[in-house]
This record gives sequence, structure tokens and C-alpha cells, in this order.
Amino acid sequence: MSLSDKANNRRPRYRGRNNASTRCASVTGLCVALSLANAAEAHQGHSLEEVVVEGRRDVLVGQARSASEGVVGQMDLALRPLLRPGDVLEAVPGVIVTQHSGSGKSNQMFLRGFNLDHGTDFATWIDGMPVNMRTHGHGQGYTDINFLIPETVQTLTYVKGPYHAELGDFSSAGGAHITTFERAPDNRLEVGAGQDGYKRLLATGGANLGPTHIYAALEGQVYDGPWSDVEEDVDKINGLLRLSGDTAGATWNIAAMHYDNEWNAADQIPERTVEAGIIDELGSLDTTLGGESRRTSLSGSVMHAEGLRSNTFNAYVIDYRMKLWSNFTYFLDNPLLGDQFQQVDKRRTWGGNWQFQQAAGPGDRLQHRLGAALRYDDIDEVGLYHTRERRRVSTTREDTVEEASVGVYYELAWRLASNWRTVLGLRGDYYDFDVDALSPENSGKESDSIVSPKGSLIYTASDVTEFYLSAGRGFHSNDARGTTIRRDPATGETVEPVDPLVESEGAELGLKTLIAGQWNSSLALWYLELDSELLFVGDAGNTEASRGSRRWGVEFNNFFQLNEVWALEADLAWTEAEFRGNAPEGDAIPGAIPLVASAAIIANAPQGWFGSLRVRHFTDYPLVEDDSVKAGGSTLANLALGWQGTQWRLQVDVLNLFDSDDHDIEYWYASRLAGEPASGVEDRHYKVFEPRQVRAYVGWNF
Repeated sequence: MSLSDKANNRRPRYRGRNNASTRCASVTGLCVALSLANAAEAHQGHSLEEVVVEGRRDVLVGQARSASEGVVGQMDLALRPLLRPGDVLEAVPGVIVTQHSGSGKSNQMFLRGFNLDHGTDFATWIDGMPVNMRTHGHGQGYTDINFLIPETVQTLTYVKGPYHAELGDFSSAGGAHITTFERAPDNRLEVGAGQDGYKRLLATGGANLGPTHIYAALEGQVYDGPWSDVEEDVDKINGLLRLSGDTAGATWNIAAMHYDNEWNAADQIPERTVEAGIIDELGSLDTTLGGESRRTSLSGSVMHAEGLRSNTFNAYVIDYRMKLWSNFTYFLDNPLLGDQFQQVDKRRTWGGNWQFQQAAGPGDRLQHRLGAALRYDDIDEVGLYHTRERRRVSTTREDTVEEASVGVYYELAWRLASNWRTVLGLRGDYYDFDVDALSPENSGKESDSIVSPKGSLIYTASDVTEFYLSAGRGFHSNDARGTTIRRDPATGETVEPVDPLVESEGAELGLKTLIAGQWNSSLALWYLELDSELLFVGDAGNTEASRGSRRWGVEFNNFFQLNEVWALEADLAWTEAEFRGNAPEGDAIPGAIPLVASAAIIANAPQGWFGSLRVRHFTDYPLVEDDSVKAGGSTLANLALGWQGTQWRLQVDVLNLFDSDDHDIEYWYASRLAGEPASGVEDRHYKVFEPRQVRAYVGWNF
């Protein structure tokens, strides 16, 4: 089926049973729009069993609420060579995913002029469970998706900007909802091997047990890495077990996940050490860095539909543990023992959400959606410790935190006329913080609330072209410890607490269209203001609240379906970012990438050869506020090539195809080596791309 055929159907299609789409409908507005449309179609006598999502091939005219939202399917991800699970998020146009430390650590992310750190201002959910960790030991909004098995992803729906009522904390730049399969698309056993000690085993499959379907996936991976003097010694195991079914008119599923990982880390290094020949670009100054992380979760959902109405309930509990050893400044703070530190996070997170939706029947102009979400983080320990070779020397800060939040929202979709519709939303959030600090003066309680209006006006020019005007308010929460702090535990200085909730406001003008039946395109002009930034502080190894900011930019995303086998992708994102107000240090925002471009050529025959060649590039970006120091741009290419038969599948991935030694990430700050001045030396600190790697996979479907 061509793209134009899909446009004429006015329906993005989901592969397999529709219960997966209704499950994702509980957590993301785009899926809600699809589900509402499916419900209306069912009301008119059409089957729900024919609905299939293919991803970027889908034409979302009539379904999307803004120009910059979209959907990615397993078809897209299966042909995308991945170095790390976090690279799945690069399927979102304009997103850059990097890593400055070991393989088990959360990735650094960049989008719309944000250095998102490890996830602040970009919200991520997997099967309705929030991934962003608030008041985390390493960074606010810490987003670690290493527990995700990429082959289990059915859809990734994404939005950008604060225009969507179902999105709350960490969503100023946007958000992504990842939905895994409820029913096994196939039974598969796959083994993979590659350079630098890479080995991977994957088993997925399912079966019907009467009216209940069981789906399971198990992944094991080891990896040594290419570093000169650090063997990463990654030892990772992932598991997913899901039961699902239909009982008494309700669709339900229960899922258990478990992830355990240990690794050593080669971290960012100062440029002067490479220029002086002390180490090479794959070397390390502290060879005892690394981490341990474990995550176990139990989640479930129930969805009951009657006519055009549906109620969906989701609940989850997550047990999480992390220990992370880092050393960014070497001997700057402690010339005798060094500056290595350990960050610890131990928590249990409970939560859930409810959503009611009323679809529009024949002749109806209104659709309603009402929802509520509750989350409680019981953090037994969030701590920062001075260490040497992973042994604790002293305690900098140790806290116990309870953080609770509740959010409610309402969204009205109103068809004003045959070619005009509007989506109006209102969201309210309340947060409560309770900090019990090792230093009593930093203990305390705080609370805050925020109301966020959102809306879009949409003009449908034709079955394949739609124009959007969207605006809204969003926010991110600050670390609970920052809301009650009175004295810096490292320096003893008196400090002012930060605002619990930081507001953002944005707007977007754009379009989606299908050209010549094959070119699926979107264009968005956007603007965003934040009351306060969170910026990385190298000598402390954390982030701190900074000035307000403004950003604006243009995104141009394109998917070309050349024929049944060949396709092209081409995406471009340009951003201008600056701090608000005048300050002596300047108004450039460190880490704000002005230009991101990516392209791909894809071949996918039903059986036989398949492959993809992907290239992504970003330009120079500022490292300091006066723009006097810039990070160099980088270009990375990855290749996947394989053959698919009725039972056997062979694939070879070539990562960093052209063996580029560009920098994965860069920072500018002061560090100190032995013999250097006590104040340290300001320098560029960076990590290069991992050298070219070849990985081969053999899979058997049965």
C-alpha cells in the first residue's frame, strides 16, 4: 500500500491486535486520537482487528494535534543499527543521543537547543511507567532506558513542546511514550557477536494459555569496550514477562520487568592530556570509575470500552538501585586523595493513572478526555560521597526524601467546521516534598502547584495536508533537596533554595502534508521560554538552576517511500538559544546545538535483502556563556545489512562506519592534574566516538 492509499484511508494502521493501541492510548495523546478514531470506526461497524502501525510511513492528517508529533514503529527500529538501547530515542527526529561515561549509565540527550543532561525537559514513559527519575542521585530527570529491549518495542510516539495536556513534569521540550508488545509478533532466538568482546543473546516469544496470552523476552549482554586502559566488563541482563487477555469486556495486561547491570567506565578526558601524550583519546585518568544499576518493576492496566466511551486504569511499582563512581576534576578539590565521588540512589516508586475518553460518533462535534495521575517516590537514600578507588572516604551529603505528586487534566477536541478543529486542554499539578537531610539545616518540607493551559487550532486543507497552531505551558520540577537547602554541604556557604516547579511557555506553527503520494513531510516553526535552566557543573558533577532562557527554531522532517522496498529519510532542525536578561558572562547557553541534520536510505523487502545507511550530523555549539569556546561539530554514520528468510535472519551492523574520531560530547571547565596550579586549568573535556565496530547477528524464528 502506498502512502497515498493510507492518506485516502485517513487512518494510521497498527500491526496486530488493537489492544496494544488502546494500551498506548492511556498515556499519549496521539495514540488517544488513533484510538478514538478506531472507536468511531467500530461504532460504524468496521473491525478493530485490521489496524496496523508502520511508523514514519503513516500519514497523521486528521489525528495529530501539532506539527511536530509523530510515531515510530518496530519496522523503523528493526532497521536501525544501535550501539546502545538509548539510541532508540534518536528515532525521534532532531534528537541526539550521546554518552560521556560507561555503557550502563543514562545517555546525554540534545533536542531543540537543550542539553537535556540525562533527561530534564524531555519526558519518557515505557508502558505507562515514567522513566525520568526526580531527585535522583546523579541528575534531575535522570532517564535510563538500558532496561529496554529494543526488539520488544511496538511503537514509539513522540511530541515536542508543551502543548499536550497528558504531559506533565519534564516535558517542556517534549516527550516520548514507548509501548512494548502485548502479543508476540514471532518466536525468536538470536545470538550476536562483535569486536571488543561484544556478545548478546536474545530470546522472545509467546503462547496462548486459554483466553490469556503470555509474552516473554530475555536479553543477556557482555561487552569490554575499545578503551586503552579500561575494560568496561559490561554484564547486563534484561527480562520481560507479560500476561494479557480480554475478560468480561475488559482488556487487561500485567507485566514484570527486571534489569541488572554492572560496568566500568572510561569517562570524558581533558584535551591537554592527549596533546601532551599523557594518554591517547581512548585513555583514562582514573581507571576505577563505573557503576551498578538494578531496576525491577510490576505494572498493569485495565481498559474497558462501551460504545464510544472507554475507561483505562494503569498502575505500577518500581524498585530501583544505582551506584555511580565519577571523577571529573581529578585533583582540584582534594590534591591528596583526588576528587572521585560516588552517587547513590535507592528508591521505590509507586503510581498510576486513570483516563476516561469519549469519542465522537456520527454527527458529533466533540470528543472529551479526562485523566488523573498519581506518583510517589520513597527514596531511602540519595547520597554523594567522596571516594578513592570506589572506597568511601567521607560523606558530602546523604538524604532520605519523600516526593509525591498528583496531576489532573481535561482535553476537549472540537470540530468547529468541516475543515476546522481545535484541541483545548487544561492541566493542574501539585507537588509535595519532604527532605530528611544528614545536615538538619537542609531538612524540611515544601510544596508547590502549577496550572498549565494548552491548545491547538487545526485547519485541514485536504485529506493529505493539515496546518497547526499550537501553544501551551509546561514545567519541570527541581530536585527536592534544592527546595529545602539552606547551607551547601560541600562548602558550608549559605545558599538560597530553588523554586520547586519551573514554568515554561511555548508556541508552534506548522504543517503536515503528503506530496505526490510518496513524500510524507512536516514543517514546524516553534518558540519556547523557560523561567530557569538546569546547567551541568563540572567541578561538582551535578546540575544547578540558572537564568531564564528563550529558544526558537525550525524543524523540517521528511520520509520518502520510493517504492515497496526503498525509502529515504531526511530531517533538519535549526535552533537559536539564549539566556534572558543581561549578565557579564554572556547569554549563550552551553550545550545548545544550533543545527542537527540526519538522513537515511532504507531497503526492506518482504523476504530477502534489507538494510539501512544512517548519517547524523550536528554543528559547533557553545561551551561557555560568552560563546568564546565552542565544541566541534561531529558526523556519525552507521550501516545495517542483512537477509531475511522464512525462518532465518542474518544481520551485520557496522557502527561508526567511517571510523570517525569526532567527539561524542564536550564540556569546558577547570580540572587539575598532579603538579598543576591549585586553581586548576580550564580546558576542553571530551569523549570520542567509539571506533568502528562490526557486529553480526543470527536469528531463528520458530
